[in-house]
Amino acid sequence: MAISVAGGIRPGQVIAIERRLYQQLIVGKLKNQPVLDEVDVELEAAAHKLEIERAAVFERLQKQLQAREVFDAVSAQLIDTVARDIELNLAEPKRLLPKIGLSENQLSLLEMLHLANPEFNRMRLLISDLHFLVRDLTNMVNSPAFRLRHPQRADVRVVDIKLVMNFIGLENLRTLIPYYCLRNWLPSGHTSLLWTNRKLWRYCIMTARAAQALGKLHERNEALLYGTSMMSQLGTCAVLGCCAAAFEKLWGTWLREASASRDKEVYDAVMATELPPDLLLNQVLEYAGHFNWMLPELCKFSDSPMVNLLRELDQQPSFAELSLDAKLLAKASCFIRVMLLEEARMLDPQERRLMYDYYELTEQEVLRLKAQNYRKIDLF
Repeated sequence: MAISVAGGIRPGQVIAIERRLYQQLIVGKLKNQPVLDEVDVELEAAAHKLEIERAAVFERLQKQLQAREVFDAVSAQLIDTVARDIELNLAEPKRLLPKIGLSENQLSLLEMLHLANPEFNRMRLLISDLHFLVRDLTNMVNSPAFRLRHPQRADVRVVDIKLVMNFIGLENLRTLIPYYCLRNWLPSGHTSLLWTNRKLWRYCIMTARAAQALGKLHERNEALLYGTSMMSQLGTCAVLGCCAAAFEKLWGTWLREASASRDKEVYDAVMATELPPDLLLNQVLEYAGHFNWMLPELCKFSDSPMVNLLRELDQQPSFAELSLDAKLLAKASCFIRVMLLEEARMLDPQERRLMYDYYELTEQEVLRLKAQNYRKIDLF
């Protein structure tokens, strides 16, 4: 007799499959993933250079047993110090708000996008206060691709944010603003997170597109589902940024001290030490879901529809007990997880069937999701 897993408390196998996706995003070594928009492009050369330097150090260490013992001791001590520093930072979530750039104005703007008729002037004021958003929207309007679609404006450079918003239009703003907010939340400037950022960015965009498609199919608020899906990686971005910042601060301090002491063995040991991906993974799995709604709550947005959905997804252990919108978000995430794991050859057909059964994905929903273009966001 077949036993149904649909909707109840998540089975251990489903949890393991979902963690496998984060294992691939954070720990996996697959680098050349196609992305919708490059993130931290300028870090790529630095990341390659650092990898080469560390590889050269390891080659020397392999030839010197004593040096290898020094590396093991120094590296273990450094990572232990980093882990304790990370725990202290994550224990006080308020510390993460300025680092990730989350603010009341940003959340107010994201919330306005879900309204049927948001107040345009109020949106303009909120956008004007977010410098990264003004820059990104203005650059987009003045890009060659946008000018090609609007040849009548090809010779005019637009700088006024009101004109920028008028040229883009409300429906496109509903898509672009969460898109640029998510890009701003991704921890930038860290060579250790270059490949992780790119994979996480792709996963976020694909999941948001899937949530939007399911919202349209079920005649729900597409903007709410799209924006909430983008925001569902807020906690992951905060945790990754905290971990990378703690590691690079201590790594740099230890490297300078070793250089000043002219101890080449210790210097090489510190230089060869990397931020352990398993440490990142464990912190993300423990804290990210909770931070998704806790960080907005610290900005006094505890009653926001987005925050309520994120809290529900984190705290409700049974899929069957979720609200309809939360179920659609969970289904979108399930579909993209399955797609990415199959792409990486890390999922078999029986596991895919288990995931679809648990999240109660219907044949119509699967067909609609498979029909989406996940390589391009349709605008204008």
